[in-house]
Amino acid sequence: MGIFDRFKRVVKSNLNEMISKAENPEKMLNQLIVDMNQQLIESKKSVASAIADEKKLERQVKENLAAGQEWERKAMLAVRAGKDDLAKEALGRKQEFDKTAAQYNEQWEAQHESVEKLKIALRGLQQKIEEAQRKKNLLIARSRRAEAQKRINETIGGMADTSAFEAFEQMSRRMDQLEAENEAMLEIEDTGKGDSLEQQFAQLESGGDTDRLLEDLKKKIAIEDKSSASSAGSSDAPPGTHPQSAGTGDDVDEELEALKQKLKDES
Repeated sequence: MGIFDRFKRVVKSNLNEMISKAENPEKMLNQLIVDMNQQLIESKKSVASAIADEKKLERQVKENLAAGQEWERKAMLAVRAGKDDLAKEALGRKQEFDKTAAQYNEQWEAQHESVEKLKIALRGLQQKIEEAQRKKNLLIARSRRAEAQKRINETIGGMADTSAFEAFEQMSRRMDQLEAENEAMLEIEDTGKGDSLEQQFAQLESGGDTDRLLEDLKKKIAIEDKSSASSAGSSDAPPGTHPQSAGTGDDVDEELEALKQKLKDES
């Protein structure tokens, strides 16, 4: 299991070093995946070596067992030949090989158990690296968002000096004031125009009344002049006529027409 402890130490050391620099998170993550894959290759080599040791121990067990069985066969051959002393020596050799085989078998069982654990750990490590590769893009996206947020915060923090914004607001208020003043001037001009227009119409109306009065006056003068002329003519009328009654009808008619005309003009 020491190879995986070493792997963890190496990865942790590289990770701490890259995080401390943290100049380019995306580059850091890519490099970290490369390092993890490289360490995975080294771990596979170590696991392969452990498996090779297991195979070697297993072979040693089988060879010693086979040698023990061979000496047992020889002991049986010596017994059949009536050579018990030789049979005892053969059995002694058999015991030695059996004992060695048992020792190798004990080591093989321990090695086999260790190899199985290494295989499980190696598969887990491969899965973690595959998961890290899948999450790499997500981490890169998060890193980019964090960097963008950092730049925004720095920009906002750099806006502590609000003089430019205050000047902008002041200029905006100034523009509002100028627009209001312009609207006031236009309103004043419109009011002046309205008064002038009313004065013109008043003059026209007053001028019309004067003309009508003048016309009435002229008609009145004409009637009086005509009446005076009629009175003068009646003094020269033939006897038997009635001057007063002769001119009365015409004067009344004329005055009536003048009155109608006046009423018509007034209406």
